[in-house]
Amino acid sequence: MAEVCSQAKEEDFISKKGHFVVYTFDHRRYAFPLTYLENEVVRQLLNMSEEEFGLPSGVPITVTCDSAFMDYIVSLIKKGVAARDLQKALLLSIPSCCCSTSSLRQESGNQQILVL
Repeated sequence: MAEVCSQAKEEDFISKKGHFVVYTFDHRRYAFPLTYLENEVVRQLLNMSEEEFGLPSGVPITVTCDSAFMDYIVSLIKKGVAARDLQKALLLSIPSCCCSTSSLRQESGNQQILVL
């Protein structure tokens, strides 16, 4: 689902029909089906990206989490984990500002404890 890229080119952030593309803080590319926009956590990540970086024009959308945290969110969505309490816990754990990748990795590691 996700590709790693070192530098974004215009064609890298153009998605195929029915999908949208985001990059994580550590430059990993994700192409999601539009149905992911129905997920509250994904919507909140996009809102936080807008607050942090503004609305992009001619550049890819970058979310304020790293690929480990995004992989974790994607795995929960694929498993159909939609419990309201879990969504609230994830939303509370998402950093509210752009943090270092190591801090974000620590946050994503803490999230796995919430599911167990």
